[in-house]
Amino acid sequence: MSQRFSQRPDWASDVLLALFVTVIQMQSAMIPMPLEPVSRPVTPIGYVLLVVSGLAVVARRKRPVVVFAITALASLAYFGFGFPDRLTFLALFVALYTLAAYGDGRRTLVLGGVGTAALAVGWLIAAADIEPKVAIGWVFFRIGASVISIILGESVRSRRVIAADAQRRAEQAERSREEEARARVDAERLRIAREVHDTVAHAIAIINVQAGVTAHVLDRRPEQARDALHIIEQTSSRALSEMRAILGVLREDGAQAPYPGLEQIPELAGKARAAGLDIDLEQGAPLDPLPVAVGSAAYRIVQEAITNVIHHVGPTRVTVALESGGADLRIRVTDAGRRDGARVPARVGGGRGILGMRERARLLGGDLDAGPRAGGGFEVTARLPLVAIGSGR
Repeated sequence: MSQRFSQRPDWASDVLLALFVTVIQMQSAMIPMPLEPVSRPVTPIGYVLLVVSGLAVVARRKRPVVVFAITALASLAYFGFGFPDRLTFLALFVALYTLAAYGDGRRTLVLGGVGTAALAVGWLIAAADIEPKVAIGWVFFRIGASVISIILGESVRSRRVIAADAQRRAEQAERSREEEARARVDAERLRIAREVHDTVAHAIAIINVQAGVTAHVLDRRPEQARDALHIIEQTSSRALSEMRAILGVLREDGAQAPYPGLEQIPELAGKARAAGLDIDLEQGAPLDPLPVAVGSAAYRIVQEAITNVIHHVGPTRVTVALESGGADLRIRVTDAGRRDGARVPARVGGGRGILGMRERARLLGGDLDAGPRAGGGFEVTARLPLVAIGSGR
């Protein structure tokens, strides 16, 4: 039964309320009350006014201003005819409460206040010759009850606005959390895509060079072909291991292999030498332990720079310089250009490699420049700020 009542539509509740108010007003007009002013008996026009004001309550939610106007005019007319007070103004109180509770705040409050003031003046004028004088208390009761109805309605409206605002903030916070989660997912996807690009591009470049060497010397120098195939095997195996480490984040158990860092750069240089590059690694004094993010970014930048040399230039002299100075790790990768003096196609903007290196540097608050050298060749320089030891990716 209670569930059926809670599901009753608003219009049905308003119909019941209007019937209740009408019955109470009609019955009250027939029953005398103590200390009421001497008044004329209620005539049919008085009952019509009570019925009209009571039934107007049906439309209180959809037309609160209209209902207030109808009940206010009916009240002024009723008391202007000198009919008794009693509970014949109940519809007016319901209309004032609804006007404040379902209005738009300031405008309806002003309307209700001005209307109540006008009603108070009209009631006081109508009660100018009231007898006995003590019955003037009914007029002030009407005025006070009207003000209280407005205050109650405004209190309900304020609580509803506060609840709606809290709900809106909660929904906004939920959307913000969802957007933040999607942003983290997108950032992780971008990181994985960048790692996959660097790993695969480097491995494919070396494998391509060694496959060409194998095809060229297979019949004449089988030992050299065997060495090239061995390098292809090692490179592909290393690439697969790195791919497992990169994609390990997607595994349910979350197990990951360590990310490559500066300690793997000598091994990277060795593979580049096997691919035909003359690598000169200038590391200077031993570098202090670096955060994982910085070491991994440095490795990937050097790896991509060497991959670009293999892909665009071929066998040449390459210098890789690493220097930790103050709060920054500085990286410089230069190549001497083609040994035959042929012009190398521009690498800047020609693919995602340099853009990816620059994004890595910027994610750590650093910067990266890449461009041709004045005397020939190409140079990549990067600056990576050093953060606190133990910083994650």
